[in-house]
Amino acid sequence: MSMPQYPEYRPRRLRRTAALRALVRETHIDPSQLILPLFVRSGSGVRRAIASMPGVAQSSTDELLRDAERATRAGVGAVILFGIPDAKDATGSSAWDARGPVQQALRALARELPDLVRIADVCLCEYTDHGHCGVMRDGHVDNDATLPLLARCALSFAEAGADIVAPSDMMDGRVRTIREALDGGGHADTAILSYAAKFASALYGPFREAAESTPQSGDRRGYQMDAANAREAVREARLDIDEGADIVMVKPAGLYLDIIAHVKRETGHPVAAYQVSGEYAMIQAAADRGWIDGDRAMMESLLGIRRAGADMIVTYFAIAAATRLNNGYVE
Repeated sequence: MSMPQYPEYRPRRLRRTAALRALVRETHIDPSQLILPLFVRSGSGVRRAIASMPGVAQSSTDELLRDAERATRAGVGAVILFGIPDAKDATGSSAWDARGPVQQALRALARELPDLVRIADVCLCEYTDHGHCGVMRDGHVDNDATLPLLARCALSFAEAGADIVAPSDMMDGRVRTIREALDGGGHADTAILSYAAKFASALYGPFREAAESTPQSGDRRGYQMDAANAREAVREARLDIDEGADIVMVKPAGLYLDIIAHVKRETGHPVAAYQVSGEYAMIQAAADRGWIDGDRAMMESLLGIRRAGADMIVTYFAIAAATRLNNGYVE
């Protein structure tokens, strides 16, 4: 059927006012679809600003609870926790310490804010003295030797109260290994959000400052994905789904909107996207210099990620965006 042509059909009619634009809007964001990353360390009264990420800080559990309460009041759906341990070693053994900062924060969140979804990132890079995501052998990460350590970490987080564990290491087979450990440990109801398509990106620098997880040698291209590969991303997502992932993630988001769309279309599975630290920092830096409207850029970037097919978005803008939505954002 052919479309009517100008002057009979005038698309601008429905763009004339904010109310008309809102009426026909195809893509919507709800605060409940946003996930706030939080960086937790031991101590009390600790809040250490991250220079490259304005508004983001490492914090102790008591301060983290303040941020989580703000997120809850704004309607943010979940928080995802990253830990900065007191001690690091070659295997990242602090990751499964029951008294570790993430475990303490999970227990506090479960007690104080039980309705807020608690996600714990599962990776060893914050906990190893070499900064890589697994056990090193002859200068390379040993995939199979790393799997039981990731499972031990995930089980520790589940025992501390995580609703979801989120393996971000990109080791082959880690979803199945974690699923088996959770089921065998009495945590069959704990969900897995797998970083299924995590690309070796230049946009992780500010995060590595925040998580103190910069590799001491080499890089992560041997286990994170090549930025050129779209079909492989779909294969990775399908593999993780087959192994038991409840949600699959694409990371980063903004430069990988096509990947989000491919994964959602090809799998039909719940898809998360991570608007990473570099994406956040670039918008903040340009806004601080007056080069862009920061609030509009924030919302436009999130709409683009949702439009591509993401069901939920991990973003450092979570509270700011949720607050703007609650105040009647109609742009």
